Amino acid sequence: MPYQLPEPKIFACTQSTALAEKIAKSYGTKLGKVIFSRYSDGEFQPSFEESVRGLRVFIIGSTNPSSENLMEMLLMLDAAKRASARHITAVMPYFGWARQDRKDKPRVPIAAKLVAKMLEEAGATRIITMDLHADQIQGFFEKPVDHLFASTLFLPYLKKLNLDNLTIASPDMGGSKRAYAYSKALECDVVICYKQRAKANIISHMELIGDVKGKNVVLVDDMVDTAGTLAKAADLMIERGALSVRAITTHGLLSGDAYTKIENSKLSELIITDSIPSRKDSNKVKVLSCADLFADVMERVHTNTSISSKFLM
Repeated sequence: MPYQLPEPKIFACTQSTALAEKIAKSYGTKLGKVIFSRYSDGEFQPSFEESVRGLRVFIIGSTNPSSENLMEMLLMLDAAKRASARHITAVMPYFGWARQDRKDKPRVPIAAKLVAKMLEEAGATRIITMDLHADQIQGFFEKPVDHLFASTLFLPYLKKLNLDNLTIASPDMGGSKRAYAYSKALECDVVICYKQRAKANIISHMELIGDVKGKNVVLVDDMVDTAGTLAKAADLMIERGALSVRAITTHGLLSGDAYTKIENSKLSELIITDSIPSRKDSNKVKVLSCADLFADVMERVHTNTSISSKFLM
């Protein structure tokens, strides 16, 4: 009889259970059973309640702070390794701690590198993630990294809007490459915001490079945290004559008073993915699911099929 590839098993970290259930459904299977035992001091222990010996295991969990989310992923990877899983893939829709990808001043850590090494040491033999804060983070790993792009979700959505005089905008200089890629795909103009920060999450000054008068503007970024940059950029563009301003950001951290800033800003809407669970609902926030994208790539990885068609940009 010809050899049949054993079906993989999919498990979820607790904070990504909702997304993992969607991914498993799209894949055509159910989530594997895992329980978390907790001590009274907060320490926890994951336990796979079914055999994974010799199998491919996908562990789904975004590692956004708090650090407990990262610790969950590390412990589950270690448990799978010690249970003799053959292939252990960490599926991280959002790779947390990625903003610390370099030393921007003396005596600070490079947290993204540290996290990459911890994931590998814990047992990950492959990483699947989406829209890293900096592409070069892939080089922090010695194991294969499948770096997906949410453009596969956002570009079809933007095309359906049929916006006249469309212009793509980057909220800062660092995102200019991403903005140019979107503008090329949509065959439209691009503008860039130049900002200066007083300190982390605090903008002291912002200026616009380019003309937005009479344009429908779409801001493109990899993540939105406090929403201060997007709100300020949207207000500035409306002042400069833009007809409307939307924003698409892959990861909706939306911490602090981010929802209030969005509601009070000139943004028409903010489009995000469900890589991170939403803290609350908002009429201005639209969520596109990345479940089908991850399920498709996971199946291709399992069957050793090319995933190059999933890289739109």
